[in-house]
Amino acid sequence: MAATRDTVESRRVLRTHLPERADTLGMSVREADLGLRLDGAGHGLLDTTHFDTVRFPPPPWALTAFTAAASDGELAYTGYRGNAAVRATCARSVSGLLGVDVDPDREIIITTGTQGGLFATLSALVDAGDVVALADPEYLFVERMLRFLGARVVRVGMVEHPAGPQLDLAALETAARAGVKLVLTSNPNNPTGTVYTPETVRGLAALAVRHDFLVVVDELYCRLVYDDVPFTHLAAEPGMGERTVTLLGGSKTESLSGYRVGVAIGPAPVVDAIEQVMAISCLRAPAYSQHVLTHWLVDDVEFVRARVTELAALRELSARRLRRVGGLVVRPGAGTAYLWPDVSALGLDDVRVARVLQERAGVVVSPGYQFGPSGHGRFRVCYAREETGWAAALDRMVDALGDAAVTS
Repeated sequence: MAATRDTVESRRVLRTHLPERADTLGMSVREADLGLRLDGAGHGLLDTTHFDTVRFPPPPWALTAFTAAASDGELAYTGYRGNAAVRATCARSVSGLLGVDVDPDREIIITTGTQGGLFATLSALVDAGDVVALADPEYLFVERMLRFLGARVVRVGMVEHPAGPQLDLAALETAARAGVKLVLTSNPNNPTGTVYTPETVRGLAALAVRHDFLVVVDELYCRLVYDDVPFTHLAAEPGMGERTVTLLGGSKTESLSGYRVGVAIGPAPVVDAIEQVMAISCLRAPAYSQHVLTHWLVDDVEFVRARVTELAALRELSARRLRRVGGLVVRPGAGTAYLWPDVSALGLDDVRVARVLQERAGVVVSPGYQFGPSGHGRFRVCYAREETGWAAALDRMVDALGDAAVTS
């Protein structure tokens, strides 16, 4: 007898489908993803859910460092928290970045990319029934991870600000008074691209100290910031050294995604707990890949400066072209390589937009529902693409959206 879905998938996996979102989406998030074939494969279309790593390849030293490590079989196995020499180098460079002293033996762990680091961190800290406050919108897989772990998720929205939407600290304080164990956000925010102002970061820190909760902050894009906008690291704020877990890596700014390495920095007891999760789930981050981190934040300063300049030009091109669609609102953020257009005035929902762009423009985008309830009527597009082909794709997108808006 063939097994049914309910008997194949555990209840914890079924929770990650976010079935309650059917009230607004008309189906679960998982069903919407399946209908749009959003499985990371691209299926022959131009896939803007991630960076174009052909146009924006890793620095030359990445392959050199990996190859040198892979030629030495002695480096195949490391401690669960990563190669000691690599951690020592990373601790020095990360200390300079964050403005805090990072102990290489106790406060840093090499993870299986930032995604793996995020899951290991949440698994180490969150029990079933714990209340976790999550920014809305926020990176698409975070709520699914939290639901897998059985957490109770409270969404905290954004408020408008001249510098771009900011975390609603008043709403967060209300949630904190009711009791939260953990707050999670990204800065710069994925998907909006907004960079939190120093005032927002200080306010978040003050709330964490006052209500004694932990904060996990994904700072993957902290070096991909435009127009000399100041970036404030939460871990360096007073009282936050013992309350912050910072996730970092080179997967986006330096295009190191294929190497699957990142780092988590936090208080020693938290890093110890993350190490236990790493040990039982994957043993360690890819051992040879770990060695690319000896150059990350060290030998890539000019590389990153040039990349930010190139991406800034693409940001301008993308926003300018998409604004040709009457009613479509595009407000570029000060960080990341994403735009977060609002199509609600076109009479199109985000599922319809994603389908139209696939079928009529040959382009895969990330529909807004993936990032939280506030994402309805929006989509995320990554503009880190080869310029000529991307310009043509933008023209196809403009035509497709314009036609769909007329016929909706």
